[in-house]
Amino acid sequence: MALFTTLYSGSSGNCALVRHGSKYLLVDMGKSCRTTLTALRKLGLAIADCEGILITHEHSDHVSGLDTFLKHYTVPVYGCAATLEMLESRGTLPPAIEAIAIDGRTEEIGSFVVTSFPTSHDVPCCGYRIRTPDERTMAIATDLGVLTPVVQQHLAGCDLVALEANYDRFSLQGGPYPYYLKVRIASDRGHLDNRACAAELLDLIQDGCKKFALCHLSQTNNTPELALTTVYNVLLAAGIEPGRDVLIQAQSRNEISPYIEF
Repeated sequence: MALFTTLYSGSSGNCALVRHGSKYLLVDMGKSCRTTLTALRKLGLAIADCEGILITHEHSDHVSGLDTFLKHYTVPVYGCAATLEMLESRGTLPPAIEAIAIDGRTEEIGSFVVTSFPTSHDVPCCGYRIRTPDERTMAIATDLGVLTPVVQQHLAGCDLVALEANYDRFSLQGGPYPYYLKVRIASDRGHLDNRACAAELLDLIQDGCKKFALCHLSQTNNTPELALTTVYNVLLAAGIEPGRDVLIQAQSRNEISPYIEF
């Protein structure tokens, strides 16, 4: 049975988990090592069963717990070459840790098969398409200002897609952020807003995907209710009923979200 969850997800920190049986992969570790370990213990998961950590990019809300974790646990780390080089220069990756660049290619990681793909952000950044031992497939893409054809290609045909719904455009425009930050977030190298996320989900549903996780919601410029309402309105207008035809879950900022089986 293939399972997806997030240990925490939002602008304050991100860590996703893909599981098959007792084996699992982590995607990012953007809060403290203690927070991450506590969440894994709550799920009954052993560090020895973690087959790899996939890093999307170098920003602190995706890697801030990694250095302490890797001082105590020898788990291989995967990411694009530029990200791994930056982490090495910061001393985040100890010499004993195997760091493997998988820019745009497919790698067998334990019992999983993982393909990375580039996303449009203001630093080198990637998403991941993951196939489990029982031939189930999911993809995760956060921190992207625009859905490029490459991203759409890797999201297509999945059993589950975890996609960023970072901000509501009206909340961002009328919110407290300085102008330069609003421009950065809304740019093609920033983040994905609720309506763009909803439009992509509609395309993916029409392509056959039925299960979705909304990730990386902004604490200032979004809420789970606002993200879900935006998505629901787009789908209902197309004759698709969330909860009956498809499963859509907004991931929790500070807590483990319910597992989604895919």
